[in-house]
Amino acid sequence: MSRRNAFLLAGLVVSLLLAGVVSGFASSAPDGLERVAEDKGFSQTAKDSALADGPLADYTVRGVEDERLSTGLAGVLGVGITFAFGLGLFALVKRRDRATPSDPGLQVPAP
Repeated sequence: MSRRNAFLLAGLVVSLLLAGVVSGFASSAPDGLERVAEDKGFSQTAKDSALADGPLADYTVRGVEDERLSTGLAGVLGVGITFAFGLGLFALVKRRDRATPSDPGLQVPAP
C-alpha cells in the first residue's frame, strides 16, 4: 500500500469514527444561525427546505428510533457518500489528465 493510499484510508477511518461515534455526543442546543434567529425573534418565520422530509433530514436516519444510533448512521452515510463522490470526481480528473498530453512537444499541430 502506498503512503498516499494509507493516508487516505486513515483519513476515511478517522472520519467514519468521528461521524459514527462522536456525533452521537454532540450538543442538542441550536447551532449559531438558529440561536441568532431565536435571539433576534425571527425564528418563527423559518421555512422547511425541500429536503426536510428526506431520509437524512435533521442529521438522523428516518425510521431508526434510537437517536444516538440514528445520528451516527446519518454521519457514516454522509461520510461514505461524500468520499464516494470525491473519489469519482478525482478518478474523472485523473482520466482526463491521462487523455491529454502534458508535454507540448507531443501535441500534433492543427492542419
